[in-house]
Amino acid sequence: MVDAARTRLRRLNERMLPAPFALQELIAGAWLSQAIHAAAELGIADALSEGPLTAGEIAEKVGADPDATGRLLRLLSSRAIFTHRQDGRYDLSSMGAALRSDIPNSMRAFAQFVGHPAHREHWSLLAEAVRTGDMSLPALRGMDFWEYLDTNQGLADAFNGAMTSLSEATNAPVLAAYDFSGFGTIVDVGGGHGRFLAGILGQAAESRGILFDLASVADGASDLLRAEGVAGRCTIETGSFFDSVPAGGDAYVMRAIIHDWEESKALQILRNIHAAMKPTATLLLVELVLPDDDSPHPGKLIDLEMLANIGGRERTAAEYRELLERAGFRMTRVVPTASPASVVEARREHQSTR
Repeated sequence: MVDAARTRLRRLNERMLPAPFALQELIAGAWLSQAIHAAAELGIADALSEGPLTAGEIAEKVGADPDATGRLLRLLSSRAIFTHRQDGRYDLSSMGAALRSDIPNSMRAFAQFVGHPAHREHWSLLAEAVRTGDMSLPALRGMDFWEYLDTNQGLADAFNGAMTSLSEATNAPVLAAYDFSGFGTIVDVGGGHGRFLAGILGQAAESRGILFDLASVADGASDLLRAEGVAGRCTIETGSFFDSVPAGGDAYVMRAIIHDWEESKALQILRNIHAAMKPTATLLLVELVLPDDDSPHPGKLIDLEMLANIGGRERTAAEYRELLERAGFRMTRVVPTASPASVVEARREHQSTR
């Protein structure tokens, strides 16, 4: 319903504005993104967390130029990211509050990642990625995205913070939309520090969990699982899902994993899970399932991020069905949530095709 309303408003705006000006607004969206990045970097939302301030007071708190700060706030207030009060002071709107660093589901880290200079440079090569069909980052950096993160700590911090924020924002909607309580043992493949698995076990009070990820990633999981009160029902196993995964689970969960990888590697992961599963087990992929039509969806932008920088892709329901069938699964349903993510449910059906 929300997406349909957004589509109608977008088309109304396109009809009301002459085409060159409507296109100009879309092109300049990159500048608006950079303005939001600047506000995130400076910590303007945090500066306003205790109440309204003038542009000069904000500038003093964040260590910026008063005139330039006012010009930035003038733009962002015109887009409802901040509120310009009649007394001249600025305040947080609901979107501006989402840039605070100290709130659940903060988008500050995502803004910092999207606006990071290295990330902007990667996106500048999108045309080459479309021309060749291959990600352009290796040609620029001489290595893939994951290797490059090891060489650029600032980008790595921004990326990790952004992924944590986006993942946490989907937790509650996914848990509200899908009932995990029918599974005895739930294996979270590529589960990181275990926050999502902790949420699942909080919902499924009789279930047990296995958190599986690289040893370097899962290292901090014990403290989190203990803090969430589920450590007694959860074990941690380490390894690479390109080699194998823990056997014997009743459900295998992967959140935002398959979209990171091109077809052959995605199939390798899925076939390793297929090999470890009991015949009665269920596979659950939490992913951005793209609509088949031209309606807007955040996954369509992220799909181009995958094309240019990471090498994976977002998929429609039909594309997930085909991928899963090649790995030996039968897709049973796609469960939408109140977030852009959906739960793709599949059963182990037969031997995978090669």
